Amino acid sequence: MAHTQHRTARHVLRREIAGTIGLLTDEHDFTEMRRRYRTFASAFDDHAGYLRQVEDLLRTLADRGGHTTVALFDPEEYAEFCVEHGLDPDTAAGRTRFTAELAATGATVPYEGQTLDTLVPRLVDEAVRRATWEYATTLLSRIGTCASCGEDIGRAGFLRASDLLVRVLEASGPGERHLVCSVSTEPEALTAVLHADDDQDGTPHLDEAEALEFTTVLALGIATRTAGGLVMRISTPHSADRVYGWRLRGEGLSPLTAGEVFDAYCTDARTGDLVSPEPGVDYCAPPDLGDDGPATAHTH
Repeated sequence: MAHTQHRTARHVLRREIAGTIGLLTDEHDFTEMRRRYRTFASAFDDHAGYLRQVEDLLRTLADRGGHTTVALFDPEEYAEFCVEHGLDPDTAAGRTRFTAELAATGATVPYEGQTLDTLVPRLVDEAVRRATWEYATTLLSRIGTCASCGEDIGRAGFLRASDLLVRVLEASGPGERHLVCSVSTEPEALTAVLHADDDQDGTPHLDEAEALEFTTVLALGIATRTAGGLVMRISTPHSADRVYGWRLRGEGLSPLTAGEVFDAYCTDARTGDLVSPEPGVDYCAPPDLGDDGPATAHTH
């Protein structure tokens, strides 16, 4: 009887253990792992077959009532991790240790029964979002203090960006909002995306991670006086979508005219060619954002 109870308890505990699977999302990374590590090469022959096995495993774990997240497994980061921690990279134990680290610090997406065709793009987007935030945060922290007043320029830029985002959302009115902020950093521009929906009380509901990344990228543009802009699209039932935007100017946002918004949306960013305007969309001048912002904002 006691043995049966212990076995039942173990079974219940297994179902309550959350797990993480490190996923090689593209064939190049998969090939690199096979080239470097014999223990991995002996287990998997090709990337398509590897993905099928991962998907089968995810379904099996879900059918047992388990919760699994999928993490982006990067071979270069794995090699560095093993060197740093003195691990043999050509072992399942090494890969497991790295995957456990990813669960705490890396880009992850919960498995909820979706196909890998759906999950992988989400995972890649999450990794890009996290990398963008980390890079922008690093640049902000390196700016230093104002020579005249001693204020931390990065922190002041973040406070200013937070205030601007609140005022943009408050001025936009109700609806489903899609915001894009881009800053012309080198070697390539940084872009952040934010979605906002209204809750039952009409208060905008934001994803905290998206909001943090968005604010950080906007703060970097403000703190470094870099060219950039913010565009918002608002969707409401039974009416045309509205699109408007601002360009970064100093520590503030300067409104774009309806014509400038139209030109931005109807020009191919890669070729510069004109594209047809999207039906059911109004290109508008943005609402007034009110005063020039908090007293903490000033020219450095």
